[in-house]
Order: sequence, then C-alpha cells, then structure tokens
Amino acid sequence: MTTTSYAILGLLAVRPWTTHELVQQVDRSLRRLWPRAQSKLYEEPKKLVAHGYATASDDSVGRRPRTRYTITPKGRRALATWLREPGGGPVLEFEQLVKIHFADSGSKADVVANLDAARTWVLAQNAENLATARTYLAGQSDFPQRAPLNQLPGRFITEFYVTVARWIDWATAIVDTWPDDVSDAPFNVTAAEEGVALAEQVERILRR
Repeated sequence: MTTTSYAILGLLAVRPWTTHELVQQVDRSLRRLWPRAQSKLYEEPKKLVAHGYATASDDSVGRRPRTRYTITPKGRRALATWLREPGGGPVLEFEQLVKIHFADSGSKADVVANLDAARTWVLAQNAENLATARTYLAGQSDFPQRAPLNQLPGRFITEFYVTVARWIDWATAIVDTWPDDVSDAPFNVTAAEEGVALAEQVERILRR
C-alpha cells in the first residue's frame, strides 16, 4: 500500500466509483497535491480489492465492461489507521528552477526563457484553481459536505501559485539588470537582505 493507494481508498470512502471515474476524480481533486501517471491509477483499485479494502462489482453498460469499486469496513479501518499517522512534508520539483540554477553554462536568454515558461505555467494552473475556488464560493461544488476540508489544501495551492507568481515577478526584475553573460551578474545585497528577513518570518508566524 502506497500513499496513492490510500488516496484512492479515501475517494472510495466518499462514494463508490468506477475505475474511469476514480481516475477522473483524482485528476480533479488530487492532481495538484499528489500527481501520478493515469496508467498507474488504473491498477490501484485492484490492489485495494486484493487487500480486502474494497469490493469490485460488475457495472457494465451495454457491451462496454465496467467495474465499480466500493470500500469495505476493513478498508475504512485501514484508512482511519493511515490518517492517524502524520504524513511527510512537501517535496519541490521545479525543472525550470533547476535550469536557471545552472544557467552559468548557458546564457541570460535561457534564464529569461525559463522565467517566461514558469509564468505561462502558473497562469494556466491558476486559471483552473480560480474557477474551482469560485465554484466553492458559489456553493456549487460536487461534494458540498466536504467543502470545509477541501478549503484547507485549496488555500495552500492558491498561496503556492501566488508565491510562484511573486517570485517570477521578482526574479524577472533582477535578471533584467544582468549582462548577457550571467557569470558577470552582480550579487544583489538588498535582495539577499530581503531573503533573510523573509526566512526569519517563518518562526515568528508559527509562534502565533
């Protein structure tokens, strides 16, 4: 059982789903928190059945075979046990940032191109995020009983996108002043002081 297994089990705790519905719901509700390849998701419900955490029933439509999965009491107990154990913290994976990190083997144009790509990415991601947030605000979400819980990760995702957008704006202003050869770029002391001040805020915030 992996985190993905338990995530699927958590969705089954909401209601029974077919495999296709599960994959669609993971894309809607979990992709930004726990991205996984769709091909792997199709195997997870079978794993839950093998563990006795779910049952599979035939739900075919016409000639199209379809299986519907339902959580079992054993599955609910397993999910509750897993939820009691604190999970791991976030892991950042940001290829554009890695390329910027090694841009001294490239050029200023490479840095600018990656900043532009990051800008395109966050605008596209936040467009979906904003539409979802407006749906919840209007009381039109698919599972209104889960709105209080969904609000917590939703706010994290929103603040993450805001952080990325602010960083792009800040980094673009810095890079605009650089020469074409990034090896000759000056170290910005003011920006470094601002960075220290920001890092010092973390402990103060969590003391409240």
